[in-house]
Amino acid sequence: MSEGTGGTPGPGGTPPRTLAEALRTRGDDALAALLRARPDLLNPVPGDLTQLATRAGTRASVVRALERLDRFTLQTAEALAVAPEPAPYDTLRALLTGDEGDERIEAALPAAVAALRDQALLWGGDDRLRLVRTARELLAPSATHPSPTGLGPTVTEATAGMSPGRLQEILTATGLPSTHDPVSAVAALTALFTDRTRMAALLDTAPMDALSVLDRLVWGPPYGEVTSSPTPPVRWLRDRGLLLPATTRTVVLPREAALHLRAGRAHRRPEPVAPAVAPRAEGAGAGSATRFQAVRPESGRPEDGRPQAVARPQVVDSTAAGQAYTALATVEELAKDWNEGGPNVLRAGGLSVRDLKRTATALDVTEPVAAFWVELTYAAGLLATDGETEERYAPTPGYDDWQELPAPERWARLATAWLTATRTAGLVGSQDSKGRTLAVLGPDLDRGPAPEVRRRVLELLATLPEGTAPDPESLLARLRWERPLRGASAAGRPDDLRGRLAAWTLNEAELLGITGRGALSSHARALLTPDGKDERGETTGTSGTGGLSPSGTGGLSPAGLRAAHALAPLLPEPLDHVLLQADLTAVAPGPLLRHLAELLSVAADVESKGGATVYRFTPGSVRRALDAGQSASDLHEFLKNHSRTPVPQPLAYLIDDVARKHGHLRVGVASAYVRCDDEAVLDEILADKRSQSLRLRRLAPTVLAAHADAATLLEGLRAMGFAPAAESPDGDVMITRAHAHRTPPRAAPAPVPDGPPTPDGTLLSAAVRAIRAGDMAATVVRRPVPEPMASGSATLSAAAAMSGSASAAGANGALPRTTSAETLATVQAAAMTGSAVWIGYVNADGAASQRVIAPVRVEGGFVTAYDHTADEVRTYPLHRITGVAELADDPA
Repeated sequence: MSEGTGGTPGPGGTPPRTLAEALRTRGDDALAALLRARPDLLNPVPGDLTQLATRAGTRASVVRALERLDRFTLQTAEALAVAPEPAPYDTLRALLTGDEGDERIEAALPAAVAALRDQALLWGGDDRLRLVRTARELLAPSATHPSPTGLGPTVTEATAGMSPGRLQEILTATGLPSTHDPVSAVAALTALFTDRTRMAALLDTAPMDALSVLDRLVWGPPYGEVTSSPTPPVRWLRDRGLLLPATTRTVVLPREAALHLRAGRAHRRPEPVAPAVAPRAEGAGAGSATRFQAVRPESGRPEDGRPQAVARPQVVDSTAAGQAYTALATVEELAKDWNEGGPNVLRAGGLSVRDLKRTATALDVTEPVAAFWVELTYAAGLLATDGETEERYAPTPGYDDWQELPAPERWARLATAWLTATRTAGLVGSQDSKGRTLAVLGPDLDRGPAPEVRRRVLELLATLPEGTAPDPESLLARLRWERPLRGASAAGRPDDLRGRLAAWTLNEAELLGITGRGALSSHARALLTPDGKDERGETTGTSGTGGLSPSGTGGLSPAGLRAAHALAPLLPEPLDHVLLQADLTAVAPGPLLRHLAELLSVAADVESKGGATVYRFTPGSVRRALDAGQSASDLHEFLKNHSRTPVPQPLAYLIDDVARKHGHLRVGVASAYVRCDDEAVLDEILADKRSQSLRLRRLAPTVLAAHADAATLLEGLRAMGFAPAAESPDGDVMITRAHAHRTPPRAAPAPVPDGPPTPDGTLLSAAVRAIRAGDMAATVVRRPVPEPMASGSATLSAAAAMSGSASAAGANGALPRTTSAETLATVQAAAMTGSAVWIGYVNADGAASQRVIAPVRVEGGFVTAYDHTADEVRTYPLHRITGVAELADDPA
């Protein structure tokens, strides 16, 4: 074994007897790798290697570590759990390969054993492999917890408590020599079942029906029910110990017999190699509008004989870029819809079903897709609650900052937020454990594994050739192989959380423009590359803006900036013009500049969206622009400057006609009033039956008063075909603009991690150093104190006894105890000689610890020393030192 693997002999060449001793043989890099793979061991930092080993063997930590094993590494651990302990490497290999052997398993087994050893789930050399006790208890078969191997208990375990007479009957039936010693009887029966030749001879005499019973039990479950009068085949097997009683009505197939019937294999189907992610077959899952180019691998065709679904990378990138632009437009449309204050927050948190339906209608998408966009906008910090008494959702100030960014950076912000968010829109509409329906923006949509699954799915897509879409079933099979204990269904369907997260990831990535036609885009590959590298692994820089903000990053990581740079050439440049048509419509052949799009959305109604947006001018839309402060001449000038076609005459007439009527009537506050210089118009209003609900009365020839409020009066007059304008108390026309409601500054919601975060290199280095120093303090050899002389004085005997007690305490790992005078004298002597001592120390919080220090100066009731445990110079009050003992060897 190589140094640092945990399989090297301990001090003096003896093999390690415990996991703590095995950890002491590891190098610093191996300890850091263990803490990186199992970050829960760092909270808090263990005081020494014994504490680290103890914590690594706790049930919660072991379960978490097992859940992160791939299928073959887990199968290796399961095989060790049914093997004798300790198990040689050859025994483990035989359990996995069987009698016939398997080159793939033999090639993959060393890496699986190394992975278990690196994560402190396995220790000992190759001649004495031992699973951590907790892992063995979790994976070993029992009556209440069947093993994934399908094996039952050993003969020794199954015959525990069996009477000697019954054991003699089994020995006689199998032709073995009789013995009155139960231990010898069990050993003889075990030897028979593990001897291939004698076991085969015994089974040759079995009836065919008995062999059929064994066939039903051999691969598990190994338990079967029997009646008080078993059938002859069962009786034959029971008489020979091939079925042993588990309860009064249950029998079990012993593990040794099952292994013989399995040809020595612990698993029916070992999976040493991860299943490959296959390309999607042509036409599978592709829409009618999607055309793929059929290409063949070197073998000619995939395993199923069908051509693969592959699109040209340029087509994938352009499709993904188009969807990325749609994503930006959808988020902006959502914020615009909620601009003046969105839906109310439910009492339990989240969005009501009615408000979700209304939002889906406004965005022209289905409700699940609307839930995704709402959750994404919230995760990116662009949407939040306003915190007022009647709490509502509204855009945040960060949304205004986001709008000022170039389009590629805005998309990168959304993609990065989606990739790291734990909120899962796919859960909306399902029920929690208490039967409550999960709502959009509700409190129970966080799922810790979501970021890991999303990134892993995209990483697997990146392994396929460019332009290749994956087969979803092969992708899910790969994910189940990588994390089998995260809950795969018995039928193999993706109804576990990881499977559902993967399916949602594929759909959401397509909506967001990360994939195009199912294949990963080039800008998404840039998003996945490590910081400082591009998709080809080359060092990247940020020279050249490429359509990005010249001032910096817009809050993006280096990976996000690279993705934005890759996307920038693919997005269309915003246009400064539209095409006006004679049917009162305007066609925007692409994305518009923001100020142009904003004014056009006020002066016209959006009729259709897509590659080109169609706007329609109506009397109501023109009046809306006039209410916003535009004049007829402003609108004519605006359309003239931004249209590549002449302004149609019908549109010019429409603007002039609406402007002529606009403001002819004035509405103010009485409760409300109407005034008009034309008395005939007021007469017409009073004569109209539709005005009765407004309860109008004439105050003067040119003034009407109403009981209705001004807003209701405006709507009522407009419904009657008039074009009134609101009036201020000073008699001026009030300009109506949308009031942008914003929340107070809000940060994006913090992801809910799936366990402790992975520590960085600085923390790992400091933790390893502290653990090493603490372990040295706990295991350092102290200088023995000679026994006191029998003829010595009482004072000498007492002092020697005190010193002897300190040495004994050190031997037992307890804090040393000495008097204050002895403590002062010992540390002064160590400061003079430059030697190290072992002390017991109690801090201000009352926490006791052991430390190895090298005193430098002793004065004023304090000792200044280099602390080997903390690896730094510290000052300790002498009154907090409980005792001191000299070391046999100076660790410095």
